[in-house]
Amino acid sequence: MSPSSTSSAPLLRAIRRFDFIALIINITIGAGILGLPAKVYALVGTWSLLAYGISAIVVTLIILCFAEVSSRFSGTGGPYLYTRMAFGPLVGFEVGWLFWLSRMAAFASICNLFVSYAAIFHPPLADGWKRATLITLLVTSLASINYIGVKQSARVNTIFTLSKLLLIGLFAFGGLFFIDSAAFKFPDLPGYSSFSQAVLLLIFTFSGFDVAAIPSGEVQQPQRTVPLSLLVSIGTVAVLFMSVQIVCIGTLPDLAHSERPLADAAAQFLGSSGAVSVTLVALLTALGTLHALMLTGPRLLFAMAEQQQLPGWLAATHPRFRTPYRAIVITATLQLVLALTGTFLYALTLSTLIRLTYFALTCAALPILRRRTGAPVAQFNVAGGSLISAAAVLLCGWLLSNSSLREARDAAIAGALGLVIFIVLRRQQRTD
Repeated sequence: MSPSSTSSAPLLRAIRRFDFIALIINITIGAGILGLPAKVYALVGTWSLLAYGISAIVVTLIILCFAEVSSRFSGTGGPYLYTRMAFGPLVGFEVGWLFWLSRMAAFASICNLFVSYAAIFHPPLADGWKRATLITLLVTSLASINYIGVKQSARVNTIFTLSKLLLIGLFAFGGLFFIDSAAFKFPDLPGYSSFSQAVLLLIFTFSGFDVAAIPSGEVQQPQRTVPLSLLVSIGTVAVLFMSVQIVCIGTLPDLAHSERPLADAAAQFLGSSGAVSVTLVALLTALGTLHALMLTGPRLLFAMAEQQQLPGWLAATHPRFRTPYRAIVITATLQLVLALTGTFLYALTLSTLIRLTYFALTCAALPILRRRTGAPVAQFNVAGGSLISAAAVLLCGWLLSNSSLREARDAAIAGALGLVIFIVLRRQQRTD
């Protein structure tokens, strides 16, 4: 994959507004939706519909903060870039490092999920050399698409997104005609702990907008495109997720104990062919999310190198394709190793605390950047922004209080490793 020249060319702004909206929706509608309805229902029953509503409100507040903060920037990096500007190099580095680590783990996890669903049709794919071969082909194919150009990658992403929306939308719309209204009974209010856990689970199902903001350096008119796309995407996803939950509650009597709620619900009103169809949807959903993660993950390394917080050679772009090819190759190689070895399970526990932390930091950056002299001018201003920022930070703190000690420990270990890397690189830069 090495180019003929090592000269660096600027990134190509080839991601259109429609493509960017599709990128956000593609990442947000991840593999979690395939099992989430049962998990949330098991926690709070029919009150899960209220949990969806509250989660959508919380995420909307966070997105409003993201919309204003992101409208100040046109470069690559997303939350890494925002927090670095607002809180300085160390905080920015830690956010970028942990963000990249969690995305690597998510890719490896979903890659294995894809293989497990594929094994339903061909069981030998579940292990051995066939599993390794499928994972290798999957990673190298997605990396190659991203390597040869962001325009081609964005178009492929849009195809995945439209396919997801069509198929899951057909499930949600078609299932409405088979709902049993008697299933919608609201017992006593659920306990604080179980309801908080349900909201926490849903918050991260709604997320994805944070990852999609990373490649802003390749988005056309990013300071206007990113805020609008964030708001359109969350509205679309909220309606779809709520519809799926309603169908699952109304058509699947034993929803709380279902391992594959969408497939089981489809089997109720469409028969065995419905279950097979939903399994195919699962494969498409996982593949689409993998593609979006492959697109965004390497851009974090590129952004950190561009800001001189990682070795400069990681910021090199391909002279012909104008993609961050070195960052793509390194990220894809490590993703392949994690997916093949399964060691991603340890790092995956970091995602909850990592996301809540940089959600809170980005929201807190809104009033700081408003007051800071010399900060880039916002192209999108949120009415009552400081109040919304404070509310969003408090809500993130509430959700953080419901995280486990194990997640806190793992996040602290990863953060400490990032601090060591930061110090070593700073000393090297000073001596060069």
